[in-house]
Amino acid sequence: MLTRDWIQRHQVAIYAVAVFAAIGFGLGVSDAAPFFQRLIEPVLVVLLYVTFLEVPFVRIRRAFRNTRFMTAALGMNFLVVPVVVWTLTRLLPQDPVILVGAFMVLLTPCIDYVITFTELAGGDSEQVTAATPALMLLQLLLLPLYLWLFMGQQVAEAIEPGPFLEAFLLIIALPLALAWLTEVAAERSEAGRRWQSSMSWLPVPMMALTLLVVIASQLPRVYDSIGRIAVVVPVYVAFLVVMPLVARSVAGVLDMPPGEGRALAFTSVTRNSLVILPLALALPAGYELAPAVVVTQTLVELTGLVVLTRVVPAWLIPDPTPSEGAAPG
Repeated sequence: MLTRDWIQRHQVAIYAVAVFAAIGFGLGVSDAAPFFQRLIEPVLVVLLYVTFLEVPFVRIRRAFRNTRFMTAALGMNFLVVPVVVWTLTRLLPQDPVILVGAFMVLLTPCIDYVITFTELAGGDSEQVTAATPALMLLQLLLLPLYLWLFMGQQVAEAIEPGPFLEAFLLIIALPLALAWLTEVAAERSEAGRRWQSSMSWLPVPMMALTLLVVIASQLPRVYDSIGRIAVVVPVYVAFLVVMPLVARSVAGVLDMPPGEGRALAFTSVTRNSLVILPLALALPAGYELAPAVVVTQTLVELTGLVVLTRVVPAWLIPDPTPSEGAAPG
């Protein structure tokens, strides 16, 4: 019988099916890409709405007051990550189209499926959820600055502020407000409670649908330009290796409990490819390949995250052993 618990237990397999289906549509069905591209933003809005519903707002407010985690998450994503990204991208050909796609995706922390993968690794997803609005707002403000620092004024000026503001209002503020209104309704009426309960089934299917839509919409571009795009794959892999190690060190210095440390690792390594894709699509003529560079990161990252959900709790940030927590005799 298909139950919510069954879906949760098998979510990685469901995501894998969605990715394979996306490959089938993207490469096997002519003219499918434009259809899927039109679905990206509406699907993202629904995904984030049901994602925000997963953690009650009273717990988000409590988690937001954890200044240690918030400071660490913001510092990792907006101070440490830019240094790592700039260093890694020195290995790439200095092709502006490739670089702008890589910078756009690597400099923007994830605000959607990071919550899911944090939970799978036994991390504190409430902390990640609480940090989401700040992470999204700061990346929209700081990305043009980073692009100017790393690539020069011409590229920075190509990033119009309009699509960024629209992305924040439509993809973050709207679903966040709707999730809050749903919680208010659930507290006051039986109909509201039934609606909220029915939504609890949707996070995993909506994530799968989002992956299907995003990958199928851009895969023809990736396939047609694989010769140029392949150079970014080693950089994306290196980022997946480096950032959890840095996060482990920071979590150790701050004496974070394992759940918080794992949350810090996943918010540091997981990137915002799904939300940043509409911004990459809004780039001016000459940057048509940038969305494919972004989606390539999605494909690499999903594979790496499956591995990290096992590696982080088992090796990088394990639970303390009973002997570590025992008082000396």
